[in-house]
Order: sequence, then C-alpha cells, then structure tokens
Amino acid sequence: MKNSDTKPHILIVDDETDILEFLRFNFEQKGYKVQTAENGKKALEKIRKHQPDIILLDVMMPKTDGFETAARIREMPRGYDPVIIFLTARSDEVSELSGFRSGADDYIAKPIRIATLMARIEAIFKRRAKTIRPGSPVLKFGDLTIDVNKRKVYVRDKEVALPRMEYNILMLLVSEPGKVFTRDEIYDEVWGNQVIVGDRTLDVHIRKLRKNIGENFIKTHKGIGYSFVSG
Repeated sequence: MKNSDTKPHILIVDDETDILEFLRFNFEQKGYKVQTAENGKKALEKIRKHQPDIILLDVMMPKTDGFETAARIREMPRGYDPVIIFLTARSDEVSELSGFRSGADDYIAKPIRIATLMARIEAIFKRRAKTIRPGSPVLKFGDLTIDVNKRKVYVRDKEVALPRMEYNILMLLVSEPGKVFTRDEIYDEVWGNQVIVGDRTLDVHIRKLRKNIGENFIKTHKGIGYSFVSG
C-alpha cells in the first residue's frame, strides 16, 4: 500500500462481466482505484502501463489463463512487486499449488465474500511490511547474501530469482537463525491464518527454496517444521 491515506490501485481480471462489475462496485465504494480486464492478454497490457498494486486473477480465461498471467507478472522488472490473488471456482489442491507456484500471494475459492477478501488483502500488506528490516539491509550467511531493502538474494555473488512465497519463507527463517519454526507458524506468518493451503504446499516451497539457495541452509525437523542454519 503506497501510504496510509491512499488506497491501492487494483486490477480485476475475469471473463465474467457480472463478477467484474460486482467487484468493481465494492472496491470503488471503499475508495480503491479500479481497472478491469476480460482476459490475461489485456491484463498484461494494462499492468505494463499502469502497474497496479493488487491484481485479482481468475484462473480459467481465454487467450492467457491466470497461471500463465501470474508467472509473466513475476518475470517483470524486480522493482515491480504487486499483490497477486487468485479468485477461482477451481478449489482443488493441484490448482491451488499451481497458483502458488506461479507467484500468487493468496488463492481464494469462489463464491467471493467481499469483507473477507478485503481483510486478506490488508493482511498480505502487513505481512510484507514485516520482511523489511532497515537496520540490517544486507544479511550474509556464508555463500548466501540477502539484500533486504532491494529484496534480492545472491548465492556466491550470483543473483537468484526467488518467487514471492520462497522469499517470504526465507526471510522468516533467517529472522531467528537456529529457531525451529513449526509448520503452523510458517503458514500463519507467510500465508496468514485465514488462508487454507494444502498439506504439501509448504514442502513444495521448501524444496524449491533449497534448489535455489543450496541444501544446507534449511534444516528439516521431522514432524515439527524447519529452521535456518546460519553457519
């Protein structure tokens, strides 16, 4: 959120006109600046031009589906980092995991409850703010370097691109090296305690995180959770 007095700019992407108008009306009533798009291709055009703060994405759309659209958004210049939330009728675990893998911050099944949706948007912004630690702008752990203010991660001085969820998990674990964070704690801090994710979601992200930064930094505590090994 840009500042405490300005509501974010939101882009709603769905091929159903009724849903677009329903969401537009409710967000404009709350003071949000709202744009809409009927498919992923049009959404990407508007995103490149206007860089909205929040993007609400349907999954099943013509031309470019929601998963591909989200992945392409996350490939945009690193300085642009919007909140991406899927709003979809596809509530199965496979689709949910695909959503998070493509870079989503949240995945919400339809029908949509406006009050809940807005609360979860606020929660995401609050969780993002927690990852900023101005007092420690650069963290070093052996071959691993994290530039917190720029949200960049390097391994042996080579930048590695971490998706949003992997970066947030890493920042939580390095906030207290050696501490064992339970699975529930990680879900609450990274996804929020209102977000329901599949049992394997965290394991998938940890596996991808290890692949990017190395196997030795994250320790598994079987049946409990994970900790960061600083040296």
